[in-house]
Parts: sequence; structure tokens; C-alpha cells
Amino acid sequence: MHNSIKLAFVFPGQGSQGVGMLSALGEQYPGVKNTFQEASGVMGYDLWELVQAGPEAELNVTVKTQPALLVASVATWKIWKELGGPDPSYMAGHSLGEYTALVCAGVLGFHDAVSLVENRGRYMQEAVAEGAGAMAAILGLPDAEVIAICQKAAQGQVVAAANFNSPAQVVIAGHAEAVKRAMELATAAGAKRAILLPISVPSHCALMREAAGQFAEHLDKTPFATGNIPVIHNVDVSMKIDGNAIRQALIEQLCQPVRWVETIQLMANHGVTHIVECGPGKVLAGLVKRIDRTIETFSISEPELLGKALTALR
Repeated sequence: MHNSIKLAFVFPGQGSQGVGMLSALGEQYPGVKNTFQEASGVMGYDLWELVQAGPEAELNVTVKTQPALLVASVATWKIWKELGGPDPSYMAGHSLGEYTALVCAGVLGFHDAVSLVENRGRYMQEAVAEGAGAMAAILGLPDAEVIAICQKAAQGQVVAAANFNSPAQVVIAGHAEAVKRAMELATAAGAKRAILLPISVPSHCALMREAAGQFAEHLDKTPFATGNIPVIHNVDVSMKIDGNAIRQALIEQLCQPVRWVETIQLMANHGVTHIVECGPGKVLAGLVKRIDRTIETFSISEPELLGKALTALR
């Protein structure tokens, strides 16, 4: 790798899934299907079949989406390594993507992670009755203003900033009515847009407390190794070595906001010049561009894009 390049890898979370994802990569590299097959053994159903054929409504159910995305991103990472792609200096994942980062960094076993995220999805789904929670993206207001609007809109219910995705893009989560009130207040305050997201579970807010409590039991039984690549955690934008500290960060992550802007800024402060989004889509690459224009980004979910990234970074 050229001396002037310092590389980081980021892994997408929910919202990046789609029926047919990785199909071209899977056709060209048998390792992709093998990774899915391995996960299917853990899940008890054919995950590749679901990802390739749908139905979309089923793929979009949290308990299926989470393992599907984790496996898709791990499969992509394995192909990257197989083709001689360099190791990054840092990793981070957006929400669910943090688990993928921990697998690829050698902290979490693949089978353990598949079963963890399936349970994570189940507890999240069960924590809030269908239709009772919501998430919305607020565009064009400063973070502090969005936080203040949420406090005003709560009226005894829960609504809070859930993802600080890029400057002037904050996702909020909570009770459906409170989210609606916050959207109206944001629009009145001059937000460019307030968009209700097609997400069934209000992640990263206090409504996930119960889910976090149940999920903690699974995390306690899961072994964590010392990884070989530092992972920056969503909850406090720090890198942790100790297994218990990592467990704690993953439990808190369910109820606390994803601090994505600060994560990318930390990478930039550590000299990162290039970021690869490892997994389906290019949502994170887009966010990185809005956070720091000087960082060059790559998506590697298609064979052609993967080839370009390898040529540039090897």
C-alpha cells in the first residue's frame, strides 16, 4: 500500500439491504455463497435464497435483516482478503455494522455473531409493539436544535436523537406520536425535510432498554477475543480492548445514539485518507463525503467497484 494512504473500513447497518444484494459478487466468487451457507447452518434456513429471491417484506423484518447484512458484509471482507486487499488501520460499523466490524477485526467469532444479531433483532422487534414506535430523518437543522426539539416533543413519551449521521442529518427515534410531533416542530423550525423512515423498530433510544437487558445475557455468554484491528464504537467513539468493555458498549449501543460524524472525524484525526464501505450499498460512503470531503471513499459491493478499490489501494 502506498505510504501516503491510510485506510479504514466501515460496515453498513439496517437500511442497506436489498433483494439481490451481492448477486454479481456471488457469481464471480464462490466464497460469498460459502459464507452464506455457513450462516444458514446457524440460522436454520437458506439465507442466500432469502437474500437473492426475497420476498422483500421478509428480508426487511429486523430479525432477518440483521443476520443478512452481517453475513453479506463479512462475505465481502473475506473476498477482499482473498484477493490480497490490505488490512485497514481502523474499523467501525453503523449500528448493526459494529458487530460486522468486530467479526472482521477478529474480536467476535462468525457463528457467535450471526446468532447474536438474530437475537438482537428479535429482542428489538419484541420490545415495541408493531406501529407503536417510529424513526424519522431530520435534514438541515443543527444537532443541538434537533435535541431540543425532541425534548419539547416528548410530552411524557420517548423521542430522542438516534443517529448523528452527517452534519445536518439526524435520525430521531421513539414513540410514533412523539416522533410525529418532533417532525412537525422541526419543519416549523426550518428543517429542509423531515422524513418518516420505513423502519419497524425505534432503535438507539430508551424504548430499547428492555431489549438491552435481555440481550445482555447473550453477550455475557459470548467469548470476545483480542482483535487485530482497532474498532471504534458507536456509543462513545472510543476503541476498546477488554471484552467486558466491548460487551458494555454493545449493550448501551441499543439505547444510545450512533455518533457517526464523530467516528469519521476521529478517523480523519488519526490520519485516515481512504475509507472502504464493506457490504451492500453505498450509504456510508455518502455520509463520509458529507462529513469530510478530503477522505476518498470506495464501495466494494460489485465486482467492478471491488476491482477499482483493489487497484487503488493495494
